Amino acid sequence: MKVMIAAAGTGGHINPGLAIANKIKKEEPDSQIIFIGTNRGLENDLVPRAGYELKTIDAYGFDRTISFDNMKKICKTFHCIKVMKKMISEFNPDIVIGTGGYICVPVGLAAKSKNIPVVLHESNAFPGVAIKMLSNKANEILLGFEDAKKRLPKAKNICVTGTPTKVKKLTISNNKKQELLKQNCLDQNKPIVLFFGGSQGAQSINQSLIEIILGKKNKNYQIMWAAGPAQYEEIKSNLYKNFNLQIDSIPDVKIVPYIYNMEEMMNIIDLVVCRSGAMTITEIANVGKPAIFIPFPFATENHQEYNAKVLEKVGAAKIILDKDLNSEILNKQIEELVKDKEQLIKMGENANKISIPNVEERIYKEIKKQLNK
Repeated sequence: MKVMIAAAGTGGHINPGLAIANKIKKEEPDSQIIFIGTNRGLENDLVPRAGYELKTIDAYGFDRTISFDNMKKICKTFHCIKVMKKMISEFNPDIVIGTGGYICVPVGLAAKSKNIPVVLHESNAFPGVAIKMLSNKANEILLGFEDAKKRLPKAKNICVTGTPTKVKKLTISNNKKQELLKQNCLDQNKPIVLFFGGSQGAQSINQSLIEIILGKKNKNYQIMWAAGPAQYEEIKSNLYKNFNLQIDSIPDVKIVPYIYNMEEMMNIIDLVVCRSGAMTITEIANVGKPAIFIPFPFATENHQEYNAKVLEKVGAAKIILDKDLNSEILNKQIEELVKDKEQLIKMGENANKISIPNVEERIYKEIKKQLNK
């Protein structure tokens, strides 16, 4: 199989593309796969690191404001259709796959002009502009969430497959759990709340946490906090200079720049507080954990709030909007949840109900279905 995958910008677009590529390679080792991206996004690190060839084009996202700069970007993006037609003729793929983001527009349109089957994957509950633009042209659209289906009325074929992610529910032995708790100076007899805001951290969540820690408000729970590499150093310096606190010796608090073993940690904690990107929602559902979501307020078309509502409506999560967030509101919501262990368990079970098993296998079958038509 010869496959061209369009994936650019953020890990939320690129990682599903890589997971699909890996599944194809696993099933058909002789497959030829190339990625199409830009020279600006994370694809320049993630794609070569995964062992795949990356070709770049000068495409841009669509800003709805009217300006000379925006018009210039739109012209460049649509010029990429011509560039992609040439690339497609040279590579001659059997299928083109897009995993969301603006890069899909020129790649998808060029593929359709060459009668190449196009399959798109949308991770978010609220589909992005590119997916909507191509919804009546793509041979099939694969969705991470059922909620997205009603927002794509022009789509020819839709299949809810889920979104591929590495984080799954694990059976962790008591010895392993004790080891993880000891490594992070945590106590198994007190609820553990996991805080994170994506790979770079989330400033509003971090600020609220600092206030909770300084006010010693977390009397009934422990904090496991991934602050983000850059913000970690700033927080460490601030706590020492202004409050004479050593970052590694705060009772019931473990602050780290980044959690590399997220799958293990998510499986041993009691509650998650985080943003609500599609990958994060999927991981929380897979593991079956209750959550408090603070959606990123500047996400395109407010898609993070729509993602969070997927778990909220099944009784698995609470939502605090970023504009309403402060330490008092956050701490109160955490306290209300951690005091009722049965409620936490029930919320986790509700989250797990929307988890879709065998995602990569489902996606692979749909791709093969399009090739066999």
